[in-house]
Amino acid sequence: MYLLGEQPAYADKLINRLQAIPRQLLDDLVPCDAPFEVKQCDDLSNALPSNQLFIIDSGLVHAHVESHPFFYLQEGDLLGLRQGLDLPECRYSSEETIRLIPYARRDVFQHIASVHERQELFTLYLLGHSALAADALARLKQPEIRPSTGFQSFAAGEELIHQGDIAEHVFIIIEGHAEAWVNGEKVGDVEKDEIFGAMAVFTEERRNATVIASEPCTVMVIPKDQFLSLMHSNPRIAHSLIESMARRIDLMNQEITSLRCKLKAEPCTD
Repeated sequence: MYLLGEQPAYADKLINRLQAIPRQLLDDLVPCDAPFEVKQCDDLSNALPSNQLFIIDSGLVHAHVESHPFFYLQEGDLLGLRQGLDLPECRYSSEETIRLIPYARRDVFQHIASVHERQELFTLYLLGHSALAADALARLKQPEIRPSTGFQSFAAGEELIHQGDIAEHVFIIIEGHAEAWVNGEKVGDVEKDEIFGAMAVFTEERRNATVIASEPCTVMVIPKDQFLSLMHSNPRIAHSLIESMARRIDLMNQEITSLRCKLKAEPCTD
């Protein structure tokens, strides 16, 4: 995927990261048919089966959102994901011959759901494209204002989220590293590509930890409503996130238990 117009550096880095994900997701999955070519076409939805997804093997696909040119898909991108989602109308066209590798839609989602790492990659892929689109729209509509969506930069020592705040967004670190703190005690690390801040959005409770940048960070910011809508449309993603958060909570509990033992200077057993 590439958005029309000049791209900021953080968008270029994320686009390059997302570009490699579809082939990783479909690794070891056999296509449902042989690759084929589609010549110049004004509306690809009329030329392609709705029960399939496609890796673009070569060529360029133009995307028009509500009749306006907005972005294009290129080699390595996944075509056909928007079907069934409550999103603005998007028409795909090609001005040249494109070569596509077809996969059965159901097989793709079963393949992704069967491995936790693929579920996390798929989540990153969808949220990344959503954040890129939101950021591009914000820059087009309000170039003089930087809204609290899209992407934000934080210097080392700055708070990304604060314990006790209302949860309005979910976050993913694109570049950098951060640490999670609860009541002044460090309880974990937040690594690159990791989704954080989702628990409070799911539970509608206030933030249960403060996240502080340990080095300069670029962070993808997804509005609460947009995130919940995506989870509703893709329940497998919600399941993957819940599993990931459960593991993170377990690690945090272990860290807290270890800290308490050190403070008491007493041996601690499981």
